[in-house]
Amino acid sequence: MSETKASPFTSAVVGAIRRLYPESLADKSFDNTGLLLEAPHRPGIRNSVLLTIDLTKAVADEAILRKDSTIITYHPIIFRGLKSLTLANTQQTTLLRLAQEGISVYSPHTAVDAAPGGLNDFLADIVSGDFYRNNVNSRIESSPHTRNVITPIETPPTGCDTAGYGRILRFPTAVPLGILLSRITQGLGNLDAVSVAVPQWIPQGEKHNINISSIGICAGSGGHMLGNLDVDLLFTGELSHHEALAAIEQGRCCITAFHSNSERAFLANVMRPRLLVQLEKMVEQQEIDEMTDRDKSDLAGGFEVAVSKVDRDPFEIIAAGQTGW
Repeated sequence: MSETKASPFTSAVVGAIRRLYPESLADKSFDNTGLLLEAPHRPGIRNSVLLTIDLTKAVADEAILRKDSTIITYHPIIFRGLKSLTLANTQQTTLLRLAQEGISVYSPHTAVDAAPGGLNDFLADIVSGDFYRNNVNSRIESSPHTRNVITPIETPPTGCDTAGYGRILRFPTAVPLGILLSRITQGLGNLDAVSVAVPQWIPQGEKHNINISSIGICAGSGGHMLGNLDVDLLFTGELSHHEALAAIEQGRCCITAFHSNSERAFLANVMRPRLLVQLEKMVEQQEIDEMTDRDKSDLAGGFEVAVSKVDRDPFEIIAAGQTGW
């Protein structure tokens, strides 16, 4: 009987993503990172990987149509232990369909948040203006700042000495809130709008001029991490009503972009190019374990790393009277 194996390309992708975002960085107290679905290799599957924030039915349809070997989903589609796999549950149906098609699923989640140069550093680059430094067409200037981790990893793996969750930026010269908003909306993919909360004693027409000297940053849902920080601005994906109210009562401001909108631009701007470079390096240096010479030769012939075109935040902002949506 022949041995059942995953696609050789899937094995390469998993190895590459683990080097970029070691699983030991993930918060195992609640998270479920790693290889969540290892599908048997099927003929006709391509040497291609699809990056997404959420693995929905629409994203699964996209991967099946593209014949991708692997899906890297930032949020784990399996978050708690499964007692069965049935067609009665939409997420389980997605997993069964992907397994049938030979498409594996990996989730790095909080390992990406904590990694140096990961998601929270990406958000820090956006609000500081560093993100725009190499864009010759951008008129956005960067602001000098210090950057610190909110919750450091106690025993990080080699090469990840500055790993940890959340970031705090401090500006020696305060930056107006309006400038920070412009950086955020452009850096997160030219968002049409974000949610902003400011202290209620600030008069209309003056809110954009609020001086910000310090920012607490957390991708996704940041209330638990940012709530007690002594900073001028909380920047995250989402806060509850009461978390935002508590912040503005204390004289702080809040910017929320919707949960996954705070994460999605990272895929195209950082994860995709880094994964391509890592895979190319592994192929060139023959660093892929448990592969035959034929498998390695096949990979040397080329592969693709793509970002999902259908992945999006479930919420949209609809203006009063807006039509055509």
